[in-house]
Amino acid sequence: MKKAFTVIELIFVIVVLGILSAIALPKFEKNREMADISKGRADIAAIRSAILTERQSQLIKGINTYIPKLSSNSTTLFTGDTAPDPDRKLLTYGIVAGTGTGKWSANDNTYKLYTFKTANADVVFTYDSANGTFTCVRGDDTDAKKICKQLTD
Repeated sequence: MKKAFTVIELIFVIVVLGILSAIALPKFEKNREMADISKGRADIAAIRSAILTERQSQLIKGINTYIPKLSSNSTTLFTGDTAPDPDRKLLTYGIVAGTGTGKWSANDNTYKLYTFKTANADVVFTYDSANGTFTCVRGDDTDAKKICKQLTD
């Protein structure tokens, strides 16, 4: 006498696994999105803090300007404007640029526009060297507005 599963038992197990995966996958995606938002919030806090710290160190030297650019290359972002003055640095190691979710990229050669990519929308941030602000652009896309609010509030 051989012991084996019947076809009905195998089909039942497959159906149960299908139902469990249908419930678990959306929850996993939501957790991933929240992790990306948390990473973005931490990055933004570090960038803004670095802008203020750099400004304070320049004030001690008698220089009354904010750093002109946040980056000087497109692979490692937020290291500072090292071209004209190597002493003007932001983050020591910077943030590696990328194209996936939870990654930053530089939008142009002026290094004043940056995009943070999430699963639902790309949020564009702008740096204003006149007053040292690093804020997201709340455009027409409602998903980008929502994520911008989550990242900065």
